[in-house]
Amino acid sequence: MALSLIITSLSSGMKGRVAVVNVTGPIVESKQVVEELKGYVKDVSIKAIVIRVDSPGGGVAASQEIYEQVRRAAEKKKVVVSMGSVAASGGYYIAAPANLIMANPGTITGSIGVIMVVPNLKGLLDKVGIKTEVVKSGRLKDLASVFRGIGPEERQIIQGVMDDVHDQFITAVAEGRRMDKKNVRGLSDGRIFSGSQALKLGLVDELGDLETAVKRAAKMAGIEGEPQVVTKPPKSALSRLLDGEAPEGIVRALPDFNMKYMYYMYMP
Repeated sequence: MALSLIITSLSSGMKGRVAVVNVTGPIVESKQVVEELKGYVKDVSIKAIVIRVDSPGGGVAASQEIYEQVRRAAEKKKVVVSMGSVAASGGYYIAAPANLIMANPGTITGSIGVIMVVPNLKGLLDKVGIKTEVVKSGRLKDLASVFRGIGPEERQIIQGVMDDVHDQFITAVAEGRRMDKKNVRGLSDGRIFSGSQALKLGLVDELGDLETAVKRAAKMAGIEGEPQVVTKPPKSALSRLLDGEAPEGIVRALPDFNMKYMYYMYMP
């Protein structure tokens, strides 16, 4: 029998329920997911949480904030991650601290790394005769300017920051998965894995779909019989705008984002 997703409020008196939190698309902000997780942790009728991840990753800070909340939730209740079509880079980052990670055999995951892409418009601007004038208070204040390219000193500085943020990712995976950091580093050159490959490498625990993940979470939490599933409908664009979330999300979710930011992002 297919699972029935019951949309209900946290105030319901039903007992022995499993909550499903959806993380879909680029991770551009953390507020909604963090608030959902906090609410389900506090709700005594919620015995387990399934996080459905179908995301190529996204912003570094947003991914780290969700990671921390997943880690805290897993200390209080059983947390299972169910990976959809893709759960790569930041999508894998937020999955790492769960009690159990389940992927489909063909899920695209991994891509443990950090990326920054800085457009170089100098040639185009020279061609059309546009010149920029910069007034700055520090020699490196316009680091990685799109108007002139990146020099050797700037590249070295940026690479140092990137390496540090990459190491944060490796550390998070090693701690979340209880793996040796050296082994994680060997898998962290940005390559992707199928769900089946990730299982063999220890990056996921089991293969299965969302329904299987919900039943697994219920069993881990000691729920007998068919679990009752609680989820929240995604916020509309208007709701996000009224909550003050949409403007940044819309700008940063454009096809090429703002590439001067760093991303835990799988970009095929």
